Amino acid sequence: MQFMSSNSYPIGTPGQPWGAHEKAAWLARQRVQRSYADEVEQHILALRDVFKVEQYGQLTYADGDYGLYGLRSAQWQPNLPTALITGGVHGYETSGVQGALRFAQTQAADYQGRLNLLIVPCISPWGYETINRWNPDAIDPNRSFYVGSPAGESAALMHWLTRMNVQINMHIDLHETTDTDNSEFRPALAAREGKTHDNWNIPDGFYLVGDTFSPVPQFQRAVLDAVQAVTHIAKADENNQLIGSPVVQPGVVNYDTKKLGLCAGVTDALYVTTTEVYPDSAMATPEQCIQAQAAAVCGALGYVLRLKS
Repeated sequence: MQFMSSNSYPIGTPGQPWGAHEKAAWLARQRVQRSYADEVEQHILALRDVFKVEQYGQLTYADGDYGLYGLRSAQWQPNLPTALITGGVHGYETSGVQGALRFAQTQAADYQGRLNLLIVPCISPWGYETINRWNPDAIDPNRSFYVGSPAGESAALMHWLTRMNVQINMHIDLHETTDTDNSEFRPALAAREGKTHDNWNIPDGFYLVGDTFSPVPQFQRAVLDAVQAVTHIAKADENNQLIGSPVVQPGVVNYDTKKLGLCAGVTDALYVTTTEVYPDSAMATPEQCIQAQAAAVCGALGYVLRLKS
């Protein structure tokens, strides 16, 4: 596919990080392209008969106010394991949002009385509407999960989890990689940081990111086993890497989730993974990607339940 070079992004001066002027110029280019209220919010609120729906925050931006919602098992049992499912940290990654919703709508009932569920389908609603990786301040929420976070999206989720004071045993964070990573988001990042970007790899298929310092390979394997019934698993490149990182088992790489400020590091859960799927693949459809995200959740929950039994 075609992509712009790190030095051709239309905002900023090559080699110089952005200041307030450049960030304002970037924001002026953004446009609302779809409706969070229609495609996400109303579907979350429609689950009130199944879950306890909690508005854990609100974001106020120039394009409007956005309610932030979490779904909590209505029949909460303190003696059961608790699983956190998050989507839409990067709002443009559609299957993460819709996959979390699909699971909540069609499969979550199967786990009632077996696990406590916390589901946050869309952490970044402005990003969802503008099909964007960043928030309006040109901040990546998925690099901002740390104390004193400058991203309202990340801070709101952290505050909600802190207020609940619940031990979380498993966390799965639903993401995807699209061709726009190369045509827009990677060049924008390079321009914002005043650096040159040289990794243009986009794995074709589904893969997982684990935690470097808390690897759980059997857990990751269980998730992949569930997903491969729906879509294909990404193969390592000629350097045995995915997206520039060494493959630790087929379909899995590891990151230092806490150091990087990733959503996957927001809790101290033992069983943690981030999903990645490629909706622009010639071998998958957007609907398959949504189904793959829901299957990944089921695979993760099934593994936790087998350990409990």
